[in-house]
Amino acid sequence: MDELELEVEDDILIIRLNIQESVGMELAPLYNFEFTPTFIYFDAEGNEVWRMVGDFDPQRVRDTLANE
Repeated sequence: MDELELEVEDDILIIRLNIQESVGMELAPLYNFEFTPTFIYFDAEGNEVWRMVGDFDPQRVRDTLANE
């Protein structure tokens, strides 16, 4: 994730939440995530495009950016 974050920092904003901290606890029910790690990709309007639970595939982020 760190490497991808540096690679795409000019194109997307990556926000990391800990569901054990107050902000994570507040947002978990709003965005319906229970398991860690959960990765949710939103478009510029705030619509969920896709989500992954468990293993993260950085290529999926690259592919999504290429198709936008």
